[in-house]
Amino acid sequence: MEIPYNYIIIEGCIGAGKTTFSKMLSSDLNARLILEQFEDNSFLPKFYREPEKYAFPLELSFLAERYQQLKKEATPGDLFHRHTVSDYFIQKSLIFAKATLQDDEFNLYQKLFQIIHPQLPSPDLVLYLYNPVDRLLENIKKRGRSYETQIPSDYLERIQQGYLDYFRLFPNNRIVIVDASRLDFVSSQSDYEYLKDLLLNDYSIGINRV
Repeated sequence: MEIPYNYIIIEGCIGAGKTTFSKMLSSDLNARLILEQFEDNSFLPKFYREPEKYAFPLELSFLAERYQQLKKEATPGDLFHRHTVSDYFIQKSLIFAKATLQDDEFNLYQKLFQIIHPQLPSPDLVLYLYNPVDRLLENIKKRGRSYETQIPSDYLERIQQGYLDYFRLFPNNRIVIVDASRLDFVSSQSDYEYLKDLLLNDYSIGINRV
């Protein structure tokens, strides 16, 4: 199977299954895998308890961690892996920050983001797994992380809308939005193959909905 993209991003809202699919795809392609290390962030449980108090340090810490990881791992020239698959892109920092920060905080955050963003490689393709909020909540409940039980549905709605707004305003990459609400790529091999086969298409720059 020859996929025409070397740097592939799998994105989605919280609970969309992006990490699971990224692991499956990278194993199938013998690709380098980059996974976000969000579980190590000590501010995350605090944010879900007191979002107004901890939003700014949380978003700053995520920005720093994502930048350091992608700067180190998302560089071209790996002799052993032609493809790289990641379960996030750096732009998610901006999307989450816009949903959680006050206007003055976000303006400062955006300035910092604009300084570091150009230093990172751009993906060849972004595959976004769209799921309705009720299914996101089901998936979050199934994976059983205690601090995530406090995530309200309106927060997920803001994040999901943030992704869609970002894609519309800044369509500088090949972006494929997939309705994953009826797919079970973990249990169904045909669903997994369907998603994988999407990567064979030669997409134009902009938003492609499947």
